[in-house]
Amino acid sequence: MVQAALKTERKFTYEDYSKLPEGAPYQLIEGDLVMTPSPSPYHQRVSKRIEFLIYEFAEVERGLGEVLDAPIDIHLGDAEVFQPDIIFVSKDRLSIIGDKNIEGAPDLVVEVLSPSTAYYDLKHKKTVYAASGVKEYWIVDPIEKSVEVYANNSGEFTLDNRAVAGGTAKSRLIEGFTVALDKIF
Repeated sequence: MVQAALKTERKFTYEDYSKLPEGAPYQLIEGDLVMTPSPSPYHQRVSKRIEFLIYEFAEVERGLGEVLDAPIDIHLGDAEVFQPDIIFVSKDRLSIIGDKNIEGAPDLVVEVLSPSTAYYDLKHKKTVYAASGVKEYWIVDPIEKSVEVYANNSGEFTLDNRAVAGGTAKSRLIEGFTVALDKIF
């Protein structure tokens, strides 16, 4: 499955994007409208398990902020509106959560790779997330059964830790939060 990008000589803007009907399966990436097909049930199971673990630990137990999941628009510029799988916004930054979207960089973004989104998640979106101020970026690969955790260092992500099946991924942003991979895969 491949994402379909509506490529034209004219680039689209956030204003154009905001006129799409609610629930339209698009992201705005580099001014192109990119159609995102629905993820597979396995992708959704993995995403749900991770979201639940972050929600229980960071939101319910510790009261550190709010966890949200796709589809939700993250507005990072006039030509960049992404819909990551999971986000976390710390309680001191909850003001970025607007009525229609998230206005600015969440503290944590989790992307669960799909064949249709992997290129964007691993390349362009990763770069934009870092430059926009996302503090931690998790790339979850359900096929490889791995999690890579990236930390933002001066606008660029560096690999902080990597776990494969049987291992444990660790967040530096959400102090004390770890994920045993056998709980999500």
